[in-house]
Amino acid sequence: MAIVKMKKLRVIAMAGCRDELLKGLLRLGCVEISEPDGKLADPAWAALLKRGTSGLTERRSEIADVNTALAAIKRYAQMKDGMFIQRHPISEEDFLSSKTVEQPRAISLRIGRQLQELNRLQGEESRLMSRRAGLQPWASLDMPLEQEGTVHAAFRLGVCPAGTDIGAIRTDLAGTAAEIYEVGADKQQKYCLMIYHRAEEEQVQEILRPYSFSVTAFQGVTGTVGENIRKLDQQLAENRAAQEAAAADIAACAEARDALRVYADRLNAEAAKEAGAERLLTDGTILFFEGWIPAERTQKVGEFLERSGCAWETLDPAEEEIPDVPVQLKNNWFTKPLNMVTDMYSLPAYNGVDPNPLMAPFFILFYGMMMADMGYGLLMIAASVFIMKKARPNGPTMRHMIPLLGLAGVSTFIWGALTGGFFGDFLTQIVKLTTGGDFALPALFSPLDDAVPVLIGSLILGVLQVFTGMAVSMYKQIKRGETMAALCNEGAWYLVFLLGGLAALGVLPMKAALIAIVVVLVLALSYGKKGVFGKIIGIFGGIYNGVTGYFSDILSYSRLMALMLAGAVVAQVFNQLGAMTGNVITFVIIAMIGNALNFALNLLGCYVHDMRLQCLEFFGRFYEDGGKAFTPLDAATKYVDIVKE
Repeated sequence: MAIVKMKKLRVIAMAGCRDELLKGLLRLGCVEISEPDGKLADPAWAALLKRGTSGLTERRSEIADVNTALAAIKRYAQMKDGMFIQRHPISEEDFLSSKTVEQPRAISLRIGRQLQELNRLQGEESRLMSRRAGLQPWASLDMPLEQEGTVHAAFRLGVCPAGTDIGAIRTDLAGTAAEIYEVGADKQQKYCLMIYHRAEEEQVQEILRPYSFSVTAFQGVTGTVGENIRKLDQQLAENRAAQEAAAADIAACAEARDALRVYADRLNAEAAKEAGAERLLTDGTILFFEGWIPAERTQKVGEFLERSGCAWETLDPAEEEIPDVPVQLKNNWFTKPLNMVTDMYSLPAYNGVDPNPLMAPFFILFYGMMMADMGYGLLMIAASVFIMKKARPNGPTMRHMIPLLGLAGVSTFIWGALTGGFFGDFLTQIVKLTTGGDFALPALFSPLDDAVPVLIGSLILGVLQVFTGMAVSMYKQIKRGETMAALCNEGAWYLVFLLGGLAALGVLPMKAALIAIVVVLVLALSYGKKGVFGKIIGIFGGIYNGVTGYFSDILSYSRLMALMLAGAVVAQVFNQLGAMTGNVITFVIIAMIGNALNFALNLLGCYVHDMRLQCLEFFGRFYEDGGKAFTPLDAATKYVDIVKE
């Protein structure tokens, strides 16, 4: 339960064994290859060697292809994944075998070709539909579209605005050898056939100009409009049949979805290997890289490097390298779920303190105190067990959040047993409805009747957590050799709180305790200050900052009581609303709907307020963040669990 100690690794090997070396490191999953940015790479080596090349671009392209294929199968085969992806175990040998690649790659390419065909057919369908839409208004015209007239007469198709008066056009054309016929109309335009004598073309155009008449031409189209529409309908039917065939072929690949998923994970592992290859320095004959490994894995990594014919060494990180050392946290089953909180806030610095073992008891205790209901706790425990056993959630966040949900559920159930809450007073109300008798679960205290004691208990818990943070801060200062600073800061305030507590309990006279507190603060807060004025400013500034800081931090823990009380009140209000109907069925419906809303709100609200207490009131006492996550060369899988032999 600490920050894993890291060793700096330097390796020289023959360039010809690059792939085998990277594959072995990938299997070990505990070596982070550093970027050769000049900070970690030896300048002498950097001047002689160049960054290695890789097939990372090709791997990423293949990953995009297989992900597209999986999305296509999900769409066209109408397959649902559910809330969580079902992960399946696979041996390392099978995962790395050629069978994992050959068949799925062929299927991925096959689906890719069908998707390209679908895109082409869909584009062609859009063009055919557009052409048909353009012909549809002329459907009643029984005249070949290529017919433009005779020797003396001209036939012209044209459109004018929908509000145009065709009768007025005929009146204006009365003095000419011309006639206009309305073929069709829609909300925007009227579609017309104009027939006139060629000798009067200019006069006809002058008459039509005020009516915004625009000539329409169908270039390269022969036959009547009806014939062309029927031809387009046939082409559309053939197009849609081809689309259905392509979609059916994609759907037929649904049986290979699991193989494609394994292939996707394999490609991601290959991409990780190729990304590592780009961080190597080489001249074509040898290769060199630097990186980091956990100190506890040094022997295993060293044995592999020896077998691979590499020259290597490990070193402790120098003082100036501390900010660049990656951070890995080592926790047990109880504290590991709290990595979720730490990751959301920020990893600790490499030379800092792992907060999870210190935070876990408080976080879980506070969460349960705020929820405080046996029914809600049982739901949280059941959900956690079901998801972990059946769904096997993917990703570090979900793998931490679901166990944390279960631990918080246990705490919620225990606090619910102490307060006698089971979906509020659900059991009390249903017994009264069915039998008319009085019933109540046994309780040590009630958040409604004992609000003040609960508030006092919340503040006491806050004092305990603040004191814990102060103790860690003192430990860090003493470890750095700053013993007097630790005693004059947190140590002095410890003594102040102790004297105040003894005075409040009557063990010490109040006057003597106040005098002792003043003496302690004057001596501690003036330490290290120069001059009388500096000491005075230091004393008053330290008292003001200390009193306001500690008071506000401890008062923040009153939210534990507030959320416990709010949750209990909301649950009871909904239960009473249901009981007012006098019917058991409607009571159960209203009570369950209300409790579901209350549960959902508290599930998130308690987490947010718990996070605030940890990240502000607790971490602010000692936590040094800014750590860089340890990212070893590893096969991070999404769909399978690799079983190493």
